[in-house]
Amino acid sequence: MQDWLSMTAAELGRGIGAGEIDPLELTQTYLEAIDSHSETPRIYARVTHDRALAEAQAAQARARAGQRLSPLDGVPISWKDLFDTAGVATEAGSALLEGRVPDRDAVVLEKATAMGLVCLGKTHMSELAFSGLGLNPITATSPNVNDPGAAPGGSSSGAAASVAFNLAAAGIGSDTGGSVRIPSAWNDLVGLKTTTGRLTLEGVVPLALKFDTIGPLARSVEDAALLLGAMEGTAGPDLGGASLKGCRFAALQTSVLDDIRPEPLKAYEDAVARLRDAGATVEPLDVPALEEAMALSAVLFTAEAYGLWRDVIEAAPDKMFDQILERFRAGKGFSGPDYVAAWAKIDAVRQIWDATTAGFDAVLAPTAPILPPNIERLGSDHDYYVTENLMALRNTRVGNLMGLSALTLPTGTPSCGLMMLGKPHMEAALLRVGAAAERALA
Repeated sequence: MQDWLSMTAAELGRGIGAGEIDPLELTQTYLEAIDSHSETPRIYARVTHDRALAEAQAAQARARAGQRLSPLDGVPISWKDLFDTAGVATEAGSALLEGRVPDRDAVVLEKATAMGLVCLGKTHMSELAFSGLGLNPITATSPNVNDPGAAPGGSSSGAAASVAFNLAAAGIGSDTGGSVRIPSAWNDLVGLKTTTGRLTLEGVVPLALKFDTIGPLARSVEDAALLLGAMEGTAGPDLGGASLKGCRFAALQTSVLDDIRPEPLKAYEDAVARLRDAGATVEPLDVPALEEAMALSAVLFTAEAYGLWRDVIEAAPDKMFDQILERFRAGKGFSGPDYVAAWAKIDAVRQIWDATTAGFDAVLAPTAPILPPNIERLGSDHDYYVTENLMALRNTRVGNLMGLSALTLPTGTPSCGLMMLGKPHMEAALLRVGAAAERALA
């Protein structure tokens, strides 16, 4: 049964369907692993034992009756602690929300539960989801699977750790500027950023509503596709027969390669070479207008985040991690006209991006231009924290600013991911090429 802990969610689902895995025993195995693991307090904010066992018992009965609800019926997963859970605290990694207990589940959690998925609990995260590093001295800083002294990536840090440390079959996180993709990359997982609006945010603690998205952190592209389907109440995209032969990719040159560190660069170049060897065409692409959009990040993200949270924050600023507080307060410096003008420019650049990339199956870039930074130094060196946080999210932010679907895949080099940027609301197409790329990179 210990082998179950490292299997993909899809493999577990197939095992349940074939009668080889009992859903209740599977959940009990995960809960025992969670209860005995030394890193659990840094990964799970709360473990929902009773809920998980009740849902697993129901899945067991359905499996025995041949009435499974979905391919993942009976598979246990984790949820980032900004998804509302009925009767269980949802605090978004912040003392500002301590004791906040919703009376119903987030809609995506409701849908996943209706498809038979088992909720193991709530995972730690960056405070109010406003950091790509995963450092959180207020609640907990989750571990990095590759380096105990390194940051896990955020803001979905515990979601990634729950999967990487074999304490969940998959995790559900959120991505506003890279918060699914960075922890996935730094913990050698697959991470899917969905298009803004694809999955409802009802019942999700917000950061910046025009950029907030929901996505899975998983062990395979197949898992990501099935989890997307579960949160929509469907079977998910069909990945059968996916191939790189005839695929045309653009290797983005603008911004994403600037000041990149040697390890992520080499991992990226090696990954692109393997895609070519598998039959894909890869062409360099420069989108100069993207630089204008990237320069507007501070206006758009901080103004919206501070606008949403100003009253709560300023009522008790001493409860916050000072680096996160400073980042929120940066939003005070922008006016309404600044914000409106920035969005007008973003809309114009999105049109240029769409026209320039229309002929490609996906746009490629390193997921992060840096390796996970040192936790101790992040806590003591303010300038290092600011620089590394901005660098961590720089490449992933392209997908959020341009309103795209996006996927990160492990390259085989620890903590280095390959990012594939797809078209808006074309997750199915992106996941298909992602599945083919995954085989080439294996």
